[in-house]
Amino acid sequence: MTDFLETHQLDIIFGIIVIAVIFILRFLTNKLHRWLANEQQEKFPGEISKPLKLLKRILNTLWIVLGLIALTYLVVDESKQGTLADNFKIALYIGVVLSLTIIAATTSNMWFKHDIKKKKETEQDSTSFQFLRYIVLFGIYFTGIILCLLAFPSLKGLTQTALGGAGVLALIAGFASQEALSNVIGGIFIISFKPFRVGDLIKVTDTMIGRVSDITLRHTVIRNFENKMIVIPNAIINKEKLINFDMGELKTCERIEIGISYDSNIDLAKKIMQEECEKHPLILDNRTEQDIQDGKPIVRTALIALNDSSMTIRAWTWGRNFSDSFQLKIDVLESIKKRFDKEGIEIPFPHRTVVMKQDSQ
Repeated sequence: MTDFLETHQLDIIFGIIVIAVIFILRFLTNKLHRWLANEQQEKFPGEISKPLKLLKRILNTLWIVLGLIALTYLVVDESKQGTLADNFKIALYIGVVLSLTIIAATTSNMWFKHDIKKKKETEQDSTSFQFLRYIVLFGIYFTGIILCLLAFPSLKGLTQTALGGAGVLALIAGFASQEALSNVIGGIFIISFKPFRVGDLIKVTDTMIGRVSDITLRHTVIRNFENKMIVIPNAIINKEKLINFDMGELKTCERIEIGISYDSNIDLAKKIMQEECEKHPLILDNRTEQDIQDGKPIVRTALIALNDSSMTIRAWTWGRNFSDSFQLKIDVLESIKKRFDKEGIEIPFPHRTVVMKQDSQ
């Protein structure tokens, strides 16, 4: 036993030092993670950063891998020690690159989030910043992956080609496919031409209406009035004919239509609809000076259709924005129905005449 200890004394000391260094590095990594988390909470309260936890796991795993390689160095043949040294350098290089990539991406993401939050608080347009955030994060992660691939000699040719101008486009086109690439281009068109911005109320179809929550490289996210998130690929939403209620003038014309029976008094029904609309607090007087001088009413009403069992009367009302006009419509429909019941204006049900034929025998 004494001979073994004397023979392998240096190896044992080396192994103890390696194990001690691993524990020290893991301890320092945990301390660094706590410090970064505290700094993040001070600068960005309420933010929970998963990349910081990922960074902690990568570093702790890196120390263990490097330690095992160093310990393996003691028991392998001299002919394989060169390979182990190369593997040690590769593992260290990849660990450092991944750590720097995560730190750069996390810092950029936090900065963009903070700036976007400021713009929203001051009611400035943050659409371009939100889209630029995804481009920057994609660029950081893409660069990190390329640098990691450069560590492997067999992949150097591929990565060097990808870093070339034409190589980058060819790699993206081949990897992302035409559909994904069209979504990215669609997102760039949305940011460039601004048919809508983050926070705008838009209507794509009758079932897809809400406020734009986010515009990413691939899709646009809309939050509807049921608080559901609608995800639409940029290539699709670019082809749709949509309505932006927040572009240009915000005031909205709401047409309120009600059918009455043929026995009802048309003039009385029109008067009731006009009075109920005009006394609503959200009504907007959209008349010109000339209209006021000519004595035209705030709300115009007219008989617009003669149906099979009813006559349709329409009232044209205006609201300051889409939300006001929608609220005005649902309130007025209820108040008009109550006035119709009180004044004897009938809203008919559909009628059918059924003819019963009997056998002549």
